[in-house]
Amino acid sequence: MIRMLIPVLDHGGAIEAARYAAFMFLERGVTEVELLEVLEPVDQGRAAAFHTRSSLVRMEKQAMLKALIDARTILEEAGVPYHWKRVFGHRTKAIADYAASTRPDVMVIDASQMGFFRRLAMFASLSRRTPTPVTMVH
Repeated sequence: MIRMLIPVLDHGGAIEAARYAAFMFLERGVTEVELLEVLEPVDQGRAAAFHTRSSLVRMEKQAMLKALIDARTILEEAGVPYHWKRVFGHRTKAIADYAASTRPDVMVIDASQMGFFRRLAMFASLSRRTPTPVTMVH
C-alpha cells in the first residue's frame, strides 16, 4: 500500500494531484495521502517594501486556503484518508526535508499551473534532494 505526499505549492493548488490520488485510492493503490501546504518566506521580494510581514503572511495564507480547500474537497468526496501540514521555507528544500522525515512512498506534484522550465527545475531539484520518487501530473 502506498502513502502519497501532495505538496500544495501556490494558489494554483493541487487539484490534479488530488484527483490522481482519489483515482489511485479507488483502484486500491493508495492508502493514505499527506497534503503539505508550503508557504515560502514572504519577506523576500518586492511586496516586502509595501506591506508588513504579518500582512504578507496573512495574504499568503488566504490565497493558499482556497487551493487547500479544493484539494481537501476532492479527497473527502472520494473517501481518501488524508492529513495535512503547513511548513514554511523555500519550496524544494521544505518538501525534501518533510519527505525525509515522513518517508512517503511517492510524491505527486500538480504541474498544471507551472511553465516548462519551472516544472523541469522543480523536478530536477527534488530528484537530487530526496530518494522519494516524484511524479508530476497536469
